[in-house]
Amino acid sequence: MKVSGALVRRLVGRRSEKMGMPPGALVHIGKRRVEKTRIRVIDYTRKEISEREVRKVEECFPYRDSRSISWINIDGVHDAEIMRKVREHFGIHPLIMEDIMNTGQRPKMEDMGKYIFLVLRMLYHDNEEVKSEQVSVIMGKRFVISFQEREGDVFDSVRSRIRNSRGRLRMSGTDYLAYVLLDAVVDGYFSLLEWIGEKTETLEEELIRDADSGTLHDIYKLKREMIFLRKSVWPLREAVSGFGRTDSRLVGDETKVFIRDVYDHTIQVIDTVETLREMVGGMLDTYLSSVSNRMNEVMKVLTIIATIFIPLTFIAGIYGMNFQYMPELGWEWGYYAVWSVMAVIAAVMLLYFRRKRWL
Repeated sequence: MKVSGALVRRLVGRRSEKMGMPPGALVHIGKRRVEKTRIRVIDYTRKEISEREVRKVEECFPYRDSRSISWINIDGVHDAEIMRKVREHFGIHPLIMEDIMNTGQRPKMEDMGKYIFLVLRMLYHDNEEVKSEQVSVIMGKRFVISFQEREGDVFDSVRSRIRNSRGRLRMSGTDYLAYVLLDAVVDGYFSLLEWIGEKTETLEEELIRDADSGTLHDIYKLKREMIFLRKSVWPLREAVSGFGRTDSRLVGDETKVFIRDVYDHTIQVIDTVETLREMVGGMLDTYLSSVSNRMNEVMKVLTIIATIFIPLTFIAGIYGMNFQYMPELGWEWGYYAVWSVMAVIAAVMLLYFRRKRWL
C-alpha cells in the first residue's frame, strides 16, 4: 500500500520546521488548535476544593509549593512565552518542554527525579476520521500539570469526581491523580475501537452485498487509520509499564496496583487493534478476490460465446467463398439446411456446457 503524504505528516509531524535550532528551543511543531492559551486550576484537599481559570500564568506559581494537591491544565502549547515561564518556575528541563511543544511525540514516560513526565495520545473520531491529540503530564510532589493542544478532552469525569469527592481521589496524592488521567485516556480508546468495529462490520456487509470502487477507497482509508492507531497505542504499553515499575518516591506502592490495571487495559486495546487490522487486511483480500471472480465470470461467458461461434463461423466461411461449382449452391433447400446444421451444432454445444456446469 502506498502511504500518502498526509499520513506521513500524521506519523512523523513537521520536524523540518526545527532544523538548525539548538536543543531545547521553544518552537511549537504541529497544528495550532486554539487561538489563545487557556489555563485552569483545580486545587483540593480532603475537605476543600477551589476551581478557577487564571488569566496570567504567574497566578499558577504559588501552587508549586502548596500543601494541597493542585491540577493545572493548560489548553494550547503554541505560546512560547507561557511555556518558558512554566519551565523556569516549575524547574522543567528544556528538552522536556521541547517535547511538550512538539506535538508529534510517541507515548513515553521519563523519571526526571523531582517530577515524572508522561506523554499520551488522546484519540477520538470526528467526521468519520480518527483524530489524535498529544497530552503531556508533569507530575510533581504537590502538583500535576497537563498540557493539551485544544479545549475539550476526556477528563470531565475526573473533574466531576474531584468536585463531588467520589472515590479515593481527594484522599490520595498526585500519583493517583496522574493515574486517573492516564486511565481516562486509555478508557477513551475503547469507545474509539467500538466505533471502528461498527465501521468494519458495515464495510464487511457492503463488501459481501455489492462492493464497488467506493468500498475499496473506504477499506484503504480504514487501513491507514489502523496504521496510525497502532503507532499511537503500541508505545503506550512501554510507557504505562515504566510508570508502574518506577522506583521514584513520587509513586506509591498502592497507586502502582492501579497502574498495573491500566497496563492490562492497554494490552487489551493492543489486542483489539491487531484483531481489527487483520480484519481490515482480510477485507482487502476479499475485495480483490471478488473483483477477480467477477472478471473470471465475464471471461467465462465471453469464452463460451466465442467457442460456440467458432464452428458456425467455419461453416459460414466455407459457403461464403463464392466458387462457381459448389453443389449446395444450386440446391433449393441448401440455405435452410445450413441454418439447421448451425443451429444443431450450437444447441449441442450449449447442452454440453450445461452438463459440464460451465453455464
